[in-house]
Amino acid sequence: MGFEPQIRRIVSQIRPDRQTLMWSATWPREVQRLALEFCREDPCHIVIGSQDLSVNGRIRQNIEVMDGYMKRPRITKLIDNVMDGSKILIFTQTKRGADQLSQLLSSNGCDALSIHGDKTQSQRDFIMKQFKSGRVKILVATDLAARGLDVADIRYVINYDFPMHIEDYIHRVGRTGRAGKDGDSYTFFTNEDSKFAYRLIDILEETDQNIPDELYRIARRPIPIGKYIILNLGWDIFSLYRVP
Repeated sequence: MGFEPQIRRIVSQIRPDRQTLMWSATWPREVQRLALEFCREDPCHIVIGSQDLSVNGRIRQNIEVMDGYMKRPRITKLIDNVMDGSKILIFTQTKRGADQLSQLLSSNGCDALSIHGDKTQSQRDFIMKQFKSGRVKILVATDLAARGLDVADIRYVINYDFPMHIEDYIHRVGRTGRAGKDGDSYTFFTNEDSKFAYRLIDILEETDQNIPDELYRIARRPIPIGKYIILNLGWDIFSLYRVP
């Protein structure tokens, strides 16, 4: 929605007797509102593909449930474990967090750069050139890079902070596993992210991912055990039933 003021200014300078075609890769309520406002006289709505977002099955989604203070030591250890010369894209919630994390990784001997909305266009172009060419292997970004970033050889995506919308999780992890290649994503999930737990489980189950028991507990969903599910009905009463 960052370009809405500019779009409105352009539309205000166009004759009202116009033909309007609006294209959007996503269809959230805010975009729907703009479409109804700009496209007049009961516009025709054409959908190509499915409106249901899903994660590429070639991406292995790893969810790590932890306390917030565990993120910094865990990220440095994870980078050491996966660093094999491949490109790594790390997402943070804030611009300041992206800068701080890139500085932390750089201080630990990793070549890392950060990109976010406070960077000028020339800075962004330079940073992306460094990342695409492989001169810098680690890019720390806000959701500025969650959509429209076309780098075919990103091997790992790490959600250092969980996004503010579950749809952005799908877009983030979709930066890997592109062009027919496999990919891995790692997501740090804390109690502060609990409102996303239920929907996240649905996304993971769609592609048969390994789901930690802690995530089921946060979502207050029964924990599957093989083809059975145990429901905790009290302190010492359990019900076991077969999954259809």
